[in-house]
Amino acid sequence: MPIFSSKGELWGSILAGALLVAGYALSRGLNLEWAGWLVWGSLLIGGLYGGRAALEAILDKRVDIDVLMVIGAGLAAYIGHPEEGALLLFLFTLAGALEDLAMQRTTREVEALHALMPTDALVLRDGAWVEAEAESLTPGERIKIRQGERVPADATVAAGASAMDQSAMTGESMPRSVGVGDELYAGTINTDDPIEATVLRPVKESSLQRILDLVTTAREQREPVQRMIDRLSQPYAVGVLSISALVFLVWWLPMGRTWEDAWYVAITLLIVASPCALVIATPTATLASIARAARAGVLFKGGSAIDALSRTGAVAFDKTGTLTIGKPRLQKVIPVVGADEAALLRIAAALEEDSTHPIATAIRDGARERGLTPDPVTEVNHTVGKGIGGVWRGRRVRLGNLAHTHAMIPEADHERVRDALARIQGRGELGVVIAVEGGESPAQAGVLVMADQVRPGALTLVRDLHALGVRPVRMLTGDNQLTARHVATTLGLDAFDAELMPQDKVMAVAAMKTQAHAGGRGVAVIGDGVNDAPALAAADIGIAVGSIGTAAALETADVVLLSDNLGVVPWAIGLARRTRATVKVNLILALSIIVVMGILTVSMAAVGPRVPLTLGVLAHEGGTLMVVFNSLLLLGFRGPAATPEPSGNDR
Repeated sequence: MPIFSSKGELWGSILAGALLVAGYALSRGLNLEWAGWLVWGSLLIGGLYGGRAALEAILDKRVDIDVLMVIGAGLAAYIGHPEEGALLLFLFTLAGALEDLAMQRTTREVEALHALMPTDALVLRDGAWVEAEAESLTPGERIKIRQGERVPADATVAAGASAMDQSAMTGESMPRSVGVGDELYAGTINTDDPIEATVLRPVKESSLQRILDLVTTAREQREPVQRMIDRLSQPYAVGVLSISALVFLVWWLPMGRTWEDAWYVAITLLIVASPCALVIATPTATLASIARAARAGVLFKGGSAIDALSRTGAVAFDKTGTLTIGKPRLQKVIPVVGADEAALLRIAAALEEDSTHPIATAIRDGARERGLTPDPVTEVNHTVGKGIGGVWRGRRVRLGNLAHTHAMIPEADHERVRDALARIQGRGELGVVIAVEGGESPAQAGVLVMADQVRPGALTLVRDLHALGVRPVRMLTGDNQLTARHVATTLGLDAFDAELMPQDKVMAVAAMKTQAHAGGRGVAVIGDGVNDAPALAAADIGIAVGSIGTAAALETADVVLLSDNLGVVPWAIGLARRTRATVKVNLILALSIIVVMGILTVSMAAVGPRVPLTLGVLAHEGGTLMVVFNSLLLLGFRGPAATPEPSGNDR
């Protein structure tokens, strides 16, 4: 264990404390003269750690807290109070060690991401599966991920299906099902069957590496308050040293106090006025908040993002890809003319068997979820902008819009199909018509009803935001009025704007900011991080949702939600506000100790008994430890409630 490591410093301070207690007890209690050397030994150990830090500061041409503490302890020993100098350095060294260990704890959750990065992979090379270093993988190579193994690099599933545990990165409790074509993220765990995948990008460019880079950058950023404190810390320390020297001169010369008494008051003032607790008041809280948020799958880009989020009083959401998943899902099949839904869905699944269109995927998934197998269709052909057709059991079939299927639907039933489509569209859903021509058997027709699914957490989102005083909760979308109204009504949004171009969204955000700023609040825009970049940039704070694999979101947004659960948005705002309150408490506590103890030190020494140096030391170091402890409470901030996936009826 290195002597100057955090643990080495902790054990060194404990030894210094033990020597101080033993020396003080033996010399004062048993009058053993040699025991005084134990006190000097304690002072020497404390000076070893404090002096090293002070020397580094001086060589860097800085006067900081380490310099002030070493000067204070040295002067205390010089005027015949080595035990109080030793007590100062013991507590200062102990507080510093505990502070370092506390900071290590706040970063433990974040640094755990490094452990997710796999070091090896099973890759197909020269026709054989071989073990290779993960960093050697190149885009296009075939890899195999067995049960219990981590994905070595971002990839897409090429064969097989399984479930991936990505809880360490996103905070989601349930594994994510994946199949052919789905993207896998480096560091996630295969919990089920072995799968094969194609590497998308090198390890150094993976989603996990981008997240690690983001968090590292965030930890180095400073809040406005902290930047101000950093700028003032140097002149403040010089000021404390100068005022303490002035107090010594005033007490010694004009007031006629003894040289020792004047030094005692000056040293006490130097110690109680040192800004140790003040300097760490903000960074301890900020780092604890970043670590806590990362554990829940929320990435704060530094203290400024936390501060801006805490001031959020109004929110604007994009719809597609944000409030909704952005992928249609088959809700039901409505038979209109002479058929049942199972028969129509089997035919539709066969027609769309080789298509990659989102509607085709929804139809195939809907059939599979209902346990239906495609009923073979031949001579499949596409008509751009209208739909698809083919031959089923010798009869022509078509799937698409009403114009595409019109000729195969008996004229007497046209109005029934139109009415069904009108009702579906009125609910903000999508209707796709399927028709089978008549002949020896009656014609058949029906409507497949599709709807975009709301994201997990969206159904309780408005209620939770209102509980935090966030109003209005507004949706800005380029979708049509009917669909937008349906989503807004379902989710209980305060307002919505539809059929917007990107520049229209920016103008809407600007109007919201004008109103919010009048009340001292900020506006957050929440989008998917790709198409919403202008609006995200226009907001006081931009939040990208469901963006674990989206480079654009990680680069442009101030806050990134790695999971699809919108329920973490109110939670993140709550954490940001708690962090801001913690910083305020820390600053008030630190300043109060400095002001109160400074006034007491000067006033009591002027009119009566002086403040004991020991009390000044305990107040200074005790305040530092209280600030650290208060910040660490953020690590226990209650996590977001788990939100189940929306059912097929949640739309």
